Amino acid sequence: MELGWLLWGAAVLLLLLPVLMELSPAVNFALRISFYCLLCVVSSALTAPVCLLVNGGRTVKNMRIIKTVVKTFKYFFGLRFEVKGLENFKVEGPAIIVSNHQSILDMMGLMEVLPDDCVQVGKKELMYTGSVGLIIYLGGVIFINRKSTTSAKMVMAEVAKTMTTENVPVIPVVYSSFTTFYNPKKNLFTSGKIKVEVLPPIETKGLTSDDVSDLTDRCFRTMRETLFRLSGHPSEAKESS
Repeated sequence: MELGWLLWGAAVLLLLLPVLMELSPAVNFALRISFYCLLCVVSSALTAPVCLLVNGGRTVKNMRIIKTVVKTFKYFFGLRFEVKGLENFKVEGPAIIVSNHQSILDMMGLMEVLPDDCVQVGKKELMYTGSVGLIIYLGGVIFINRKSTTSAKMVMAEVAKTMTTENVPVIPVVYSSFTTFYNPKKNLFTSGKIKVEVLPPIETKGLTSDDVSDLTDRCFRTMRETLFRLSGHPSEAKESS
């Protein structure tokens, strides 16, 4: 008898959920973001054994498997990605890819354009997020301890040194603003379109470590202008420059 009431209660709750989500932005946001987090945890737990079986352990090759899984997430949330400039990834030798960070949804956009054998850099705290941390580790991500200024600076200094001494180009990747469909402050999480643009490589040939600061500024300005343009506010980029 008690089981019957529980089943009836669960059925009624499931029927009411769409109504509650439609009437309450807070309920809609909480349920959608909870489902996103659950999807990340469950898919990571299921994908980790596959990575171990196929590639035997921690390697950037696992990112091909991870990408395939994550690229299905967009269908659950009604998200569409409009990607331009993928041909700019076709450079001889290695390159450094930089992108604009906005929210926990960035991962979906990143996996849409991430080239094969691309080594990522992430904060060390991600290692301790259960199955998500495990799958990130298996994907060959290099972790930086952001709480240790010395450690983080050493890694970035090594990147800067390699970039200038080996003439490694910088390829900016810019995602349009998520605020039209995702805004935690407004309890907004709906379907939407994200524009992604891979910009032409910024060459570092002839530069030295002394030029890294100027290179960073130039990269930032270029990405900022592109962000405003993709988000439909090109005039704001000109006013703020």
